[in-house]
Amino acid sequence: MIALGCDHGGFPLMKEVIAYLDANHIPYENFGTFSEESVDYPVYAKKVAHAVADGKCEKGILICGTGIGISIAANKVKGIRAALCGDVFSAKATREHNDANILAMGARVIGPGLALEIVKAFLETPFSNDARHVRRIAQIED
Repeated sequence: MIALGCDHGGFPLMKEVIAYLDANHIPYENFGTFSEESVDYPVYAKKVAHAVADGKCEKGILICGTGIGISIAANKVKGIRAALCGDVFSAKATREHNDANILAMGARVIGPGLALEIVKAFLETPFSNDARHVRRIAQIED
C-alpha cells in the first residue's frame, strides 16, 4: 500500500500519479489534499509519514510545489527517510542506498512524464541490503 499526500501546488501532479497507480493496479491510500484550494503542506506530510512509520503503508509519495517543504516536514517523523527526487537516477539510488520510504517531488519543478518515470523507478527499485548501506542507515536512525 502506498500512502499519498500533497498540497494545493502538488494536487494536479498527484492526479497524474493516481492515474498511473490505478492503471498499474498499485494499491494506495490518499491522505489529501483533494483540490487546489490553499492548504498547509506539513499537515499532509505528517499524515503520510505516520502511515508509513506506523506500518500502515509500505511507502509514500508526497508532492508540493518544489517538494522541499513537504520532504522536510515528513523527515521530522521518526523512521522516515523521505527523498526529494527530480530524476530517475536519484529515485533508484535513494531506494538502493538509503532505503528511502517516501518519495517527494516538486510539481512546479518537473513535468508529469518525468514524474511518472520517477515514481516507477522508486516503487520498483529494491533496497540493496548491502552492509555499508545498512550501517549508514542505522547511523541516520541513531
